[in-house]
Order: sequence, then structure tokens, then C-alpha cells
Amino acid sequence: MGLRPERVELKTPEQIHQMRRSGLALHQVHEMLAEQIRPGITTDHLDDLAHEMIRDLGGTPNFLGYMGFPATLCISVNEVVVHGIPGEQVLEEGDLVSIDGGLILDGWHSDAARTHVVGEPRSVADEDLVEVTRDALWTGIAALATAQRVGDVGAAIEDFVADAAGDALSHLEGFGGHGIGTAMHQPPDVMNYRTRSRGPKVRPGMCLAIEPMLIQGSGTWELDEDDWTVRATGGGRAAHEEHSVAVTEQGLLVLTAGDGGEEELARRGVRAAPDPVAGE
Repeated sequence: MGLRPERVELKTPEQIHQMRRSGLALHQVHEMLAEQIRPGITTDHLDDLAHEMIRDLGGTPNFLGYMGFPATLCISVNEVVVHGIPGEQVLEEGDLVSIDGGLILDGWHSDAARTHVVGEPRSVADEDLVEVTRDALWTGIAALATAQRVGDVGAAIEDFVADAAGDALSHLEGFGGHGIGTAMHQPPDVMNYRTRSRGPKVRPGMCLAIEPMLIQGSGTWELDEDDWTVRATGGGRAAHEEHSVAVTEQGLLVLTAGDGGEEELARRGVRAAPDPVAGE
């Protein structure tokens, strides 16, 4: 007897409307944080700012307390790839800072990540890392428009990174995106590279968090003693970009992008779905 497949939660148009409201609130938080990142600021101060703003927007941080995670944001600096815990670390000129955060608004989750350069980049390699990771995200999102199965997203990301960076960048293996909705992490898994299974069929109502994570050079990593911090061990730095995306009958809606993904999708020949909150 075979195992039953995990159930994918499909959302109605009204539920996607509610998720868009959650995603826009998170977009505002990320925009605020982008303005605050500078040399001399501590990662726990950024975390405090995000926590306060999420509460002011009527939301609840969905990272705080998740499986015991102690903060509102994951803040990962330089060789830390993901799940860095905010603390007393002071940001310096040229640091790479990945901020991953999410919130719950009216019962609906949103999740997004951005990588920032503090001040001026230290090298062209750092600039390339951030640019390729960001473009890999949008390549994966655009691929969802014509994907037959969820695994086609990872295949598109893998091919893009190989073409753009060769062996200069590696994927963080074993980590990837996920479904999102009434919980932060839901089926299906959304990997950033090909896997044996291509995953479930793409259908309207699917909401997915797509999140490439790339490391300079070797993709080797280790877990710190805090059981959260994922640290690259090959001497390279890392970047992480993420958006929550809805598949609708009218096309794709990037829930955590200010314009719903319209500009970046258009650059890749994909038309974004109408934004349900436009004019509210």
C-alpha cells in the first residue's frame, strides 16, 4: 500500500485577497527595514523595529516562538545562510545581511526574505551573489506561470544559476520553499533544484513561498550550537531571497511584492494577475 500524498491547501479568491493584505503588510515591514540598515546598527535593534511595526499593523510575528525560535526575524550576516538569531552583532560596511520574516494577519500567513548590502559592497563577487540570487527568485516565480508541476520551479532556478554563475555559486542543499496559508509551512516543498519527484501539479489556489539560497563557492554548511544558525563552511558568503506567490485563474500574484510582481514578471514575459487590493 502506497503512502497517501500530503494535502495541498487550495485557496479561494477571497482567501487570496486576505493573503495579499497580509503580504502587503509584510512588504511594508521589509521596506522599513531596508531604510534602517546601516553600519553601526545591531541586528537585535532591527528585530525590535520589525516586531513593533508588525504589531502596529495589526499582525502577529509568525517566526517568534515557531519551534522555539526566539525572535521576530531571522537575520543572517555574511557566511550565515539562513536562520540567524538577532543579537548584539553590529553591522559593518560591506556586510551582506539577509532578513527573513513573516507575519499573520487575520489568520493568514506571509513570508518573505531580502538580502541587503550594508553601505558599499566589498567586492564584485558580493554584488554578483546578491544579483543572481534575486534574479533566481524571479526566474523561479516566472516559471510557475507555465509550470506543470511544482518541481518545475526548482528546475528553472537550477538552470538559471548554472547559466549565470557556473560553479561560482552553490545551492544550500536540503533547504527550500514551501506552501503557505493558514500555516507558515505547508505542503508542498518547493526546492531550488531538480529532485527525483517533480511534486504535485500546479493548480489555481496554490500559494507558495519560493526562496533560493545561494553560497559563494562550496555549498558545505554546518549548524551552530544554537540549533538554528546555518553557516557556510567553505569560506564564502551567502544570500537569500523569498516571496510568497499565489497561483490564480488570472495568473500569478506575488503576495509580498508592493506591485504584486507586475514589473519583474513583465520583464520575463509574464503578466501578473489583477491585484485584489488595488483601490482599497
